[in-house]
Amino acid sequence: SLCELYLVEGDSAGGSAKQGRDRKFQAILPLRGKVINAEKARIDKLLDNNEIQTIITALGAGFGDDEEIGGKEGVSVGSFNINKLRYHKIIIMTDADVDGSHIRTLLLTFLYRKMSELLIGGYVYIAQPPLYKLTKGKKIRYAYTDVEKDLVLAEIKTEGSKVDISRYKGLGEMNADQLWDTTMDPSSRTLLKVTIDDAVEANRLFFKLMGEEVEGRREFIETNAKFVVNLDV
Repeated sequence: SLCELYLVEGDSAGGSAKQGRDRKFQAILPLRGKVINAEKARIDKLLDNNEIQTIITALGAGFGDDEEIGGKEGVSVGSFNINKLRYHKIIIMTDADVDGSHIRTLLLTFLYRKMSELLIGGYVYIAQPPLYKLTKGKKIRYAYTDVEKDLVLAEIKTEGSKVDISRYKGLGEMNADQLWDTTMDPSSRTLLKVTIDDAVEANRLFFKLMGEEVEGRREFIETNAKFVVNLDV
């Protein structure tokens, strides 16, 4: 079967994921510290980062230096060799909150800048852990968005019955069985595949949002602030 590597935020969730995984084809790599921003960091600083070192070693395909973007489309052209890749799926699994989104963005920035063949080839996925657990008696349902929570609640709520709603603050709050059932079981999980449909536009966005240019980032925030639905201040 196809082998999968989960890049998991934190030791606690990493422990639950290791207990809940299917050892036949799933490997877990807990990320214990901060992932450095590959858009800003020099290569020597990047390689000094423990999390980056661990990811490079685990994937086994080397490290692609884009040599200051390399080509017009930002595709890395260094020593990375996709044929040596040890896994068929690299799955980023972070908390379903703003901090989790930030870590996910840093990981995607690194993979795009230094291992872009992974994204071009369709090897990178985003796990979708649930935001809510709804319990009614012995029945448990999970919801992955606020809208889905309301729909599930309307479906299971009846006169005189109580529904307990729990909001997950992080992956570490789920035990091994829950993590498997909701996020890791291929028969029931939802994965988002990361693709690069427009390499030039992707290159521009990574440069603007993750790079040194403050003005471009401020302009983007001012333009898109009205669309924000998940704000954590």
